[in-house]
Amino acid sequence: MKLGLLTAPFPRTPLMEVADWATANEFEMLEVCAWPQDAGNTRRYSGICHVDVDDLSDARAKELVDELAGKGITVSGLGYYPNPLHPDPEHRAAVKGHLMKVISGASKMGVPVVNTFIGADGSKTQLENWTDAKKVWPEIVEHARDSGVRIAIENCPMIFSYDEWPSGHNVANSPSIWRTMFEEFGETVGLNFDPSHLVWQMIDLEQAVAEFGHRFYHFHAKDLMVDRKGLFENGILSLGIGWQVPRLPGLGDINWQRLFSALYRSGYDYVICVEHEDRQWEATDDLIKRGFLLARDLLKPYVK
Repeated sequence: MKLGLLTAPFPRTPLMEVADWATANEFEMLEVCAWPQDAGNTRRYSGICHVDVDDLSDARAKELVDELAGKGITVSGLGYYPNPLHPDPEHRAAVKGHLMKVISGASKMGVPVVNTFIGADGSKTQLENWTDAKKVWPEIVEHARDSGVRIAIENCPMIFSYDEWPSGHNVANSPSIWRTMFEEFGETVGLNFDPSHLVWQMIDLEQAVAEFGHRFYHFHAKDLMVDRKGLFENGILSLGIGWQVPRLPGLGDINWQRLFSALYRSGYDYVICVEHEDRQWEATDDLIKRGFLLARDLLKPYVK
C-alpha cells in the first residue's frame, strides 16, 4: 500500500505545488481532480481542475506524469464526481461527455483508475435510478474497457441536504447495488471504497471488505462521527441529515486497526488516499495541511 491524498482541498494551488508539498510530507500518490476548467464549485470540494483533460495531447500527458514522477509522486487516479444520472438531459449529457474525456485522459497518462459516481435522480426510487443507469452507463464502461482504464465508483449516497432528498445523487451506495453493478458491468467497474459512508448507514465495514475487497480499485481514507445529539433530534429516518459528520481519519467512529486488518485479509494493495472533508480543519490552507498531516500520522503505521 501507499499513502496518498485527494487534491480537492487545494483548489487554488497548482498541481506541481501540491505534489511538492505532498512528497515533502511523505505522501507518495495523488488522486488528481479533473473537473472541466469552467465547471465552477457547485458543492464543497467540487469543480476543481488540477489536470485539464480537454484536448490533452499524448505529449502533454507524458510530460505531466514524468514531472510528477520526478517529484516522487504517482497518480493513483483521476477524480471527477458529478451526477451522470442528473434529471436535466442537457446537464446529464455534459457530464457524460466530460467523463469520457477523463477516461481518455487517464489512458494517455497511464493512470489505471478513474474515480466517479454512478449518479442518481434524488426524486426517483433506487430501482428507477438503476434502470436509468443501465441506459447511460454501458457506453461509458465500454469506453473505459477499450481505453484500458478501470472505473472506481465511490459509495457515497450523496444525501447531505434536503435538495438531495430522498434518494440522494449516487445510487451505488449499498452491497445489494454493488453486486448488481458488478454483474451488469463486469470487471471494468469496481469501488472507490470510502468506509465513512457505511458508518451512518449502519453497514458492517469488515463484512463489506471481506465480500467486496477484491473489487476495491481505490480507497478513500475518511472517517465519520455520528453526532448523537443530532441523531436524537432528527432521527434515523432523516438519513443522516443533521447527524453525520465527516472527520479526518482517527477523529470519528471507525476502528482503523480492525479496518486495516480486514483490508490486508482481502488482499487490497493499492493507495490509501486521504479525502479531507473535515470542516474543523478547512478554514485555511494551513489548517488543511495540518489535517492531512494528522491523517498521515494515524494511517502511516498501517500502510506497508
